[in-house]
Amino acid sequence: MSPRQNRVTPLGEILADPARGLFMGNRGCLHDAEGRLGRARWRHKAWICCLVEFRGQHRPIMAPGRYTELFFLDEAVALAAGHRPCAACRRADFRRFAKDFGATTAARLDALLHAARICPVSGRQRHHTAPAAALPDGSFVLLEDFPHLILGAAALPWRPAGYGAPRARPAGRVTVLTPAPTVAALAAGYRPVLHPSAGLPG
Repeated sequence: MSPRQNRVTPLGEILADPARGLFMGNRGCLHDAEGRLGRARWRHKAWICCLVEFRGQHRPIMAPGRYTELFFLDEAVALAAGHRPCAACRRADFRRFAKDFGATTAARLDALLHAARICPVSGRQRHHTAPAAALPDGSFVLLEDFPHLILGAAALPWRPAGYGAPRARPAGRVTVLTPAPTVAALAAGYRPVLHPSAGLPG
C-alpha cells in the first residue's frame, strides 16, 4: 500500500513518505472520503503537535469527516512548520511553550502564531532572516534550498526518516523557516524533542 500524503516537512509542505516520525499533528480535515488531500492546508488556526500514543486511544487514519492526522519527524520539524504543543495530550509542554512564547491563552497563541507562519496574500509559509550565530538550537534554516536543523555548532540536513551528516553552522544572515515568535520561545528556553538521528553536534 502506498504511503498516505500526511508527512509534514519543515517547509510546511505535506508529502507522502513511509517514515512516520515521533509526533502527530492536526490542522483540521484536509482529506476527502478516499483519503486524498484537497487544496486546503488548514481549516483552523490551532495547528497542534500531539503524541502518537495517548492513553491507549486508537483511531483510523484519515477517516471520512475526521481531522487529517499529520506526522512529523520530530518536534523541531513541527515547530518549523508552524505547529505548537497540544494543550490536551502534551499539557505540560504546552504550558512551557506558551510561557516562553509570551501568550496567556491557546487562542491568543494560535492567533499570533498564525500571523507569523502564513502570508495572508499567498497563503504560503512565511520566512524571515536572522544572523545564524544568534539562532537557538531547534531552529530550522534554509541552506542551498534545503531545510537544516540548527544544533550547537552544526546544521543538520532534514530527511523524512532522519537527519543527515552535519555541516558547520553557517555564518552571516540566513533564511529562517521556524516562525519568529517560536524562535523567540526557543531562545527563552523551550527545548523541542529531537529525533535520535540528530545526535550531538561535533
